[in-house]
Amino acid sequence: MEKKPQEGRKGPAHRGVPPVVGLLLGTALMNALLYLCLDRFFISPPRAAVDPTHCPYGYFRMGPMKNCSPWLSCEELRTEVRQLKRVGEGAVKRVFLSEWKERKVALSRLTSLELKDDFLHGLQMLKSLQSRHVVTLLGYCEDDNTILTEYHPLGSLSSLEETLNLSKYRSVNTWQHRLQLAVDYVSIINYLHHSPLGTLVMCDSSDLPKTLSQYLLTSNFSIVVNDLDALPLVNHSSGTFVKCGHRELHGDFVAPEQLWPYGEDMSFHDDLMPSYDEKIDIWKIPDVSSFLLGHVEGSDMVRFHLFDIHKACKSQTPAERPTAQDILDTYQKVLNSLRDTTVSQTREML
Repeated sequence: MEKKPQEGRKGPAHRGVPPVVGLLLGTALMNALLYLCLDRFFISPPRAAVDPTHCPYGYFRMGPMKNCSPWLSCEELRTEVRQLKRVGEGAVKRVFLSEWKERKVALSRLTSLELKDDFLHGLQMLKSLQSRHVVTLLGYCEDDNTILTEYHPLGSLSSLEETLNLSKYRSVNTWQHRLQLAVDYVSIINYLHHSPLGTLVMCDSSDLPKTLSQYLLTSNFSIVVNDLDALPLVNHSSGTFVKCGHRELHGDFVAPEQLWPYGEDMSFHDDLMPSYDEKIDIWKIPDVSSFLLGHVEGSDMVRFHLFDIHKACKSQTPAERPTAQDILDTYQKVLNSLRDTTVSQTREML
């Protein structure tokens, strides 16, 4: 009699992976990925790859442009640029958000003919100092007293806190990114002190709000200097020094040598006011950097590591203050050291 196969008999059952094992494997994989990506995570936002200095003098390139274009002429400014609305005003210029070939641009117009010398000085500085540290010049027309520059929608450094408090920017509101902004700021001061024209002093900086208004925050969270109307030249070899304006300055923000030295008994007189050099910019760096660092987690730690160099910046004797290059080197060293320490500590926790 033929035996029928026993349908109920089966081989050994294949057991599934226990859930706890799968969870552990997933956690291990996630930690490995985090370990590999930490260096990228703690690096500051990428800087723009395009540098205006890659274009020859008299040409510009911005945004997605692949080729350099010549600075726009009077005729092009009149016919191709459409003025939209006013977005800012200073003593020398009114700034209007405008449009050129479907690109947002900033059109500056002279406020008063009495200030035309300052306006033209700022234009000359823009033309001579084009670099990654300076806002990109797109064109100008001396006949119409207009200057066209790249538009940065995040505005000046004055609105940094408001910008970083927006939900879409909170991810970059960290001590790493803020310290990188301070590095950018000191890099600009260092560039001006070693510019192609010589040692230039940032004179439009009698208080913190005024100083911050001279700089723009770019969309990739770097800083460019925008206002160069008051940028006199120091020449140590010839004994040429500067005075920032013709009125008496007050307050702790300006350097001691910028204050009237003869007391209240003698009225201020511009002819009697001593001149000074670029070390007035150094005095102000700790105050600007403190603003840039803000009060996020880790910013006090950064201030602690910068204490010595900032104390040296506040020396009453200008010659004893460090150079901008000294400060820049220290800032970069602190940024790299603290970032490496943070990465190491985070890896140990994984």
